[in-house]
Amino acid sequence: MIPRLYPAAPRWSLVLTVLALGLLSGCTVYQSIGKSTGGFLHPVSGPDFVHIANDQWSRDNALIYFYRPHSQWAADEIESPSVYVDDHHYFNFRNDSYTWLEVAPGERHIAMRRPLLGLEGLNSFSLSLIADATLTVEPGQIYYLRYSEVSTPETPHPALDPEHPLAQGDLRLVTREVAMGPDEIMSTRFLNSDMLAPNHAATSLVEVNQDDDYERDMAALEEAREEEIERLKASGQYREAPWYWPFGGGPTVPLESDRKIREREQAYSRLEKEREAAEGDGWWIF
Repeated sequence: MIPRLYPAAPRWSLVLTVLALGLLSGCTVYQSIGKSTGGFLHPVSGPDFVHIANDQWSRDNALIYFYRPHSQWAADEIESPSVYVDDHHYFNFRNDSYTWLEVAPGERHIAMRRPLLGLEGLNSFSLSLIADATLTVEPGQIYYLRYSEVSTPETPHPALDPEHPLAQGDLRLVTREVAMGPDEIMSTRFLNSDMLAPNHAATSLVEVNQDDDYERDMAALEEAREEEIERLKASGQYREAPWYWPFGGGPTVPLESDRKIREREQAYSRLEKEREAAEGDGWWIF
């Protein structure tokens, strides 16, 4: 058996140099050093597949199962690819494995990158980008994402456009019927976390998703506000500040973007209060 390398490995000094330069320059460094051990070196040893219990996730959210059927190709890997949700790394995907994530409803960005000695990319540059897609998930729904380099699902997912990134390529959204078929998710083992291959899957990402969504929405609304002001200036509905009082001036009509910003801030404030109330429901011995 020949272990599979992707591609010919450079010297460690080169990898460390790239990481150091990225960190010093403030770049986003994508890496899974210490987590990317492949199936050739560390076969998955968790229990056989079983759906998680209904009380382990809330129907207000969505559940995503990730699975990778066995293949000799995957079994020969020295390093396994990384899985990111909304730009956060959660696990490296070894042969013959499955795991799950509970996520907040809405658009969830799914990416997979293949590492090279743990290094995967800087900012928008990726050494090997396997998947880059947005999956819209709904409350109470269960989704199955299948990853394989050597085989494709028997039938496409009927809800996806054929041009959707998760309808083609190596990572695909499949139906429950496909996932439950022979040699599919039922044949895989749980991707447990250990010292040789730590991961942060099999958990809820809901709060992280909600915080990320808020930051993204606020950035988009601030950009929309600037565009709205430029339109008002062009239409004569904006009063410039006088030279002697730089704090004057502004739009002569209420900004629609300001209303949306206030509504988004209020919604997030209510969410934070709900979290605080939920944390306060615990029992204290002191």
